[in-house]
Amino acid sequence: MASKIAVSLALAALLACAAVSSAARRMEEEHHQPAAVFPEHELPPLPRPVHLPPKPELPPFPEVDLPPKPELPGIPDFHFPAAKP
Repeated sequence: MASKIAVSLALAALLACAAVSSAARRMEEEHHQPAAVFPEHELPPLPRPVHLPPKPELPPFPEVDLPPKPELPGIPDFHFPAAKP
């Protein structure tokens, strides 16, 4: 029963796709517009390069005493069980 429904739904979807594609093709042929033509124009000149002052030197970072890094707990090893013959 379910296979008949699935086959009928698949057939309906196929027919709908075929109908939509043929309708789209017909509409495209009826309303064919030539490619847009843009007028020739000149680009504006490039802007002059901007001269920036050199970057100032940054002071060095201060030394910081941090506590030791805590140990992370280990992850136990995982092994897949052996395959049964």
